[in-house]
Amino acid sequence: MAAHYETFIRAIPDFPRPGVIFRDITPMLGDADALRAVVHDLAAPFRQQHVDRVAAIEARGFVLGAPLAVELGAGFVPLRKAGKLPHETFSAQYELEYGDAAIELHQDGLRRGDNVLLVDDVLATGGTLAAAVELVRQAGADVTGIVLLIELTALNGRARLPDQNVVSLIQY
Repeated sequence: MAAHYETFIRAIPDFPRPGVIFRDITPMLGDADALRAVVHDLAAPFRQQHVDRVAAIEARGFVLGAPLAVELGAGFVPLRKAGKLPHETFSAQYELEYGDAAIELHQDGLRRGDNVLLVDDVLATGGTLAAAVELVRQAGADVTGIVLLIELTALNGRARLPDQNVVSLIQY
């Protein structure tokens, strides 16, 4: 089925900067059957596990994470860029190619011992997801797995996620 998804993903060369090929998932999101199928397939490896919360990374992770939470009968928790959440937060920093950034989680977003499935659209270098794992641990919860639509294997992002169950539907 993953090969079918690739027909809905546009390759945009030189975006956001020269030499980068951006994988645009908006055509897939705009097709009801493809979106339904991808949410079903993202959930499949975790159906037999107890997932309390799906935590998704801003912003495209939200688009996949909320319906995935519904599919798994779990709550949804947003992981947002620093300064975007209005309540007390945990924070984790990560490196970007052009500097540092941080993501945050409401301190009451997860409960100690929750089983959390992390979701994002793309795994590239792994920095954002490593920070997300750190946030889950700060809250006293457990990472059940990490699920992604796309993995850019040449960037070796899995290396930053040791001992994590990482599942991606499409690899480039």
